[in-house]
Amino acid sequence: MEANLRWSLVTAIAPVAWGANYYVTRAFLPDGHPLYGAAIRALPAGLLLLAVCRKLPSGSWWWKSLLLGVLNMGGFFALVYVAAQRLPTSVAATVMATAPLALMLLAWPLVGERPAARHLAGAVLGVAGVALMLLTGSAAADALGVLASVAAMAMSCLGFVLAKRWSAGAGVLASAAWQLLGGGLLLLPLAALVEGAPPALDGRALLGFGYVVLVATALAFAAWFAGLRRLPAATVGLLGLLNPVTGVLLGTAVAGESLTPRQLCGLLLTVGGILLGRAAAPARAAARRPGRVARTAVDGASRHDTPSGGS
Repeated sequence: MEANLRWSLVTAIAPVAWGANYYVTRAFLPDGHPLYGAAIRALPAGLLLLAVCRKLPSGSWWWKSLLLGVLNMGGFFALVYVAAQRLPTSVAATVMATAPLALMLLAWPLVGERPAARHLAGAVLGVAGVALMLLTGSAAADALGVLASVAAMAMSCLGFVLAKRWSAGAGVLASAAWQLLGGGLLLLPLAALVEGAPPALDGRALLGFGYVVLVATALAFAAWFAGLRRLPAATVGLLGLLNPVTGVLLGTAVAGESLTPRQLCGLLLTVGGILLGRAAAPARAAARRPGRVARTAVDGASRHDTPSGGS
């Protein structure tokens, strides 16, 4: 239980960092270059993690890195851009908040993790809370924007579950580095084709990208993939609901936005959904999969014994 709580706290770094990234992007980064922004975000972070782990892909990890890079980084970033251009932020964020349910349903057939009733109830409660926090009666829904947002959510959930399934083949830092580099390298020519010349970066933009690259990407994805290896996908998905919670709280504390009673109720519902899912007993899940737990312990020990494992 203590180890489960520790890895939950580590994993929570990612959605909190991503939630703060909304404010940093609006306040510090240049407008009109989302594809270059995504490439600048992914490539330096991937190179940094690669320098730390000092390990290149081998065998099937060459194509796995490209596939996961498209699902979790490149294709995901591009679809999020389309959704952001065509939808109100509230609608796009609410669609993305359904990710815990998608993660649970995909993890069941792909990695054999059957979601507990509390996980499902927590996900439904969390989605309701996010909708209450963000949706307003005046929010318009563009069909193409909704389709792009749903595709981005489904793509990233599939990528995260596949990364969990293939986790035995590489260390956490190495896997994150390869995916970031694969996604960033695919984004770069697309950015040049669509956006032309890269943006000029002043000191404020460099400071913003410093946070985006180091905290919201390198640190966040390393923490997220570490959590995916050690926690049920359902638990990780529910922790992802901290993303919109952080965005709302940061907007209130830093950007001077007011927190309405309706948003406060939604925030409490979302946090309640996360805690309800967290309460699902890990010991009972471990008892159902004793062989798997033993193999995980052996794999973890072997990774720590290997200098180039990256985890």
